[in-house]
Amino acid sequence: MVLRSEISRFLRTETVGGALLLVAAAGALLWVNSPWGDSYVAVTEALVPISPLHLELTVAEWTKDGLLAVFFFVAGLELKRELVVGELADRKRAALPILAAVGGVVVPAVLALGIGYGVDGMDRGWAIPVATDIAFALAVLALTGSRIPTTARVFLLSLAVVDDLIAIVLIAVLFTTSIGVGWLLAAAACFAAWAFAQHRRVRTPLLYVPLALLAWYALHEAGIHPTLAGVMCGLLTRVRPDPGEDEAPATRLEHLFQPVSAAVCVPLFALFASGVPLSTTVLGDLFTERLALAVVVGLLVGKTVGIFGMSWLTVRLGVARRPDGLGWRDMFALSVLGAIGFTVSLLVAELALATDVAAAELAKAAVLMTSMAASLLGSALLLRRGRAHGARQQSAAAGTSEGRAASGHGEGSSN
Repeated sequence: MVLRSEISRFLRTETVGGALLLVAAAGALLWVNSPWGDSYVAVTEALVPISPLHLELTVAEWTKDGLLAVFFFVAGLELKRELVVGELADRKRAALPILAAVGGVVVPAVLALGIGYGVDGMDRGWAIPVATDIAFALAVLALTGSRIPTTARVFLLSLAVVDDLIAIVLIAVLFTTSIGVGWLLAAAACFAAWAFAQHRRVRTPLLYVPLALLAWYALHEAGIHPTLAGVMCGLLTRVRPDPGEDEAPATRLEHLFQPVSAAVCVPLFALFASGVPLSTTVLGDLFTERLALAVVVGLLVGKTVGIFGMSWLTVRLGVARRPDGLGWRDMFALSVLGAIGFTVSLLVAELALATDVAAAELAKAAVLMTSMAASLLGSALLLRRGRAHGARQQSAAAGTSEGRAASGHGEGSSN
């Protein structure tokens, strides 16, 4: 019961966060394509330096490297909880979302690499369509899939968490060019201190906040994407409460940081990452340039086929079982929602195409348009499946009522 209420709370927060994300992205698109578009560029490229630490980052870079660390911290906490006490703790239940997430990464990557092979930036740009945006996808599911069994939400949440983990590993591997060993050891020392403090049941933020900031800075200086500090801190946090403890540290921290991540960090990142000038040239390039086609096909086709195909295969082979109450048409609708890339896909586009501004903007436009298409198509499928589930429930309820009436009539006759 406690776990179910935790999942319900998570879904409610991510639903609000998804709505704010959409508002922020729409605001960015309107702003940059308005007569005041120059001011958008000026704000995003404004330097906010911390001179003593030699950090010369723009507003957009602070939201990408700084605020998203909070998002990844929450993702790390959620992943740890799922692995220890959640859906992913049970091997049989974990098999389906884990393998579906793997299929949803491999197929888009193969398609993107095949379509964009030889295009500048695609040596790492193939990773752009591999991620599912958890907030956006859950928001669409909550808005249009209210009549779908709750197991759909648990499956999508588990899949997105595993998907995030794979994306995090890809970011660490693909976008680490040179490693500062000394700084890497410093980050490792911070993580070791975090783990030791958790083991010793230390609770004061006066220790954990400096450790997190130092780990972030050390990874930044080591040449590794600093948002990974958030993931590591989340994974090293205790998720089981001690006897007499009201809630575990991971639960406490999730209550504290998840609303901040959903309502502030992710929307601000979307605001400063989604400002793509949508000229007729860019819109035309979405259907002609191989870079854009690689992202569009990778997300919309690759994610859907990868998630659904792997789900079908694993269930048929007996490796996993389908979530209770869900048919294959429901699974297909959820697979379409998996094609909503957004947050992590935008981040990967910026990292992979950092040296080519025009290519980065085209890739981001492809991510935005494809995510919107996937959300609309997924919504239509969910609404249709919701009507089918509603009709089935009404039929079952009517059958139950008729059975009770017949039983009452029979008892009356016998009396």
